[in-house]
Amino acid sequence: MALHILLADDEREFVETLAERLGLRGHHVRVVYDGLSALAEMEKELPQVMVIDWMMPGLSGEEVLRKVKAAHPGLPVIVLTGHQAVDDNGQDPVAGAFMCLTKPVAFATLLDAITAAALSSGEVRS
Repeated sequence: MALHILLADDEREFVETLAERLGLRGHHVRVVYDGLSALAEMEKELPQVMVIDWMMPGLSGEEVLRKVKAAHPGLPVIVLTGHQAVDDNGQDPVAGAFMCLTKPVAFATLLDAITAAALSSGEVRS
């Protein structure tokens, strides 16, 4: 099953390698390096799954997630973070995300999460 995936991460080497590996598996991948570009890219074509970094310059992953969920509540968003996902007040700022994965994440784990996200949205059938 080929998916349309949008990756947003400011770690260029990481996200480009990830895009290449997903592409080798037949997925159509678009890459951006910041939150504003992610929102702009969504205006061009809505992906089936989004994978975003939590800590990006400019517009953070949290802000991107909030805007995406307001405009497209059914779009599954996977959050990648190298930081703790729960804030000092015990609140989960990743609420609304399909899944939150901590970097470094195994490629197989991320691939499984992307597939599960697409299946959960009804975009594809197993």
